[in-house]
Amino acid sequence: MGGGGGSSGSIGDIQSLIDRAKQELRKTAQVDRRNVFISFAYEDINEVNLLRAQSKNENSPIEFNDWSVSDPIDSERAPYIKQKILERIQQSSLTVVFLSNSTANSKWVSWEIEESIARGKNVLGVYPQNAMPLSLPQPILSHKIRCVPWTELATTIAAMR
Repeated sequence: MGGGGGSSGSIGDIQSLIDRAKQELRKTAQVDRRNVFISFAYEDINEVNLLRAQSKNENSPIEFNDWSVSDPIDSERAPYIKQKILERIQQSSLTVVFLSNSTANSKWVSWEIEESIARGKNVLGVYPQNAMPLSLPQPILSHKIRCVPWTELATTIAAMR
């Protein structure tokens, strides 16, 4: 007899189309997100965790990528740690430096900024609210890196495309 297939076949086709559309939308959303390396002084881990939590929002254009380290830069593990951090920086499209009163004293942060710049990555400083720290890491100053409040981070990154 004529007609198209049975009704169960068309429902399955519709569900298949819906599933494929959802997959494509997820791919598009992931393409629009920026993989961001976050550099920070270990003393700021609690504030940075709050910043990371923002990126969990599906509407956020940011996906943070970091390798938290409490070891001193001249420790025995430093070569291994540097190798792993460099891999993360290389995978990222941008480096964000969390700025606080502890940041200027962090040798790791200064090293990460310099390595990011050496690898052609954009670098952006971010500070909580309107609390720009009194002192900044030397590479932020010498490279004239733009610094924005935390509330402007997502829009600033989106504009950097």
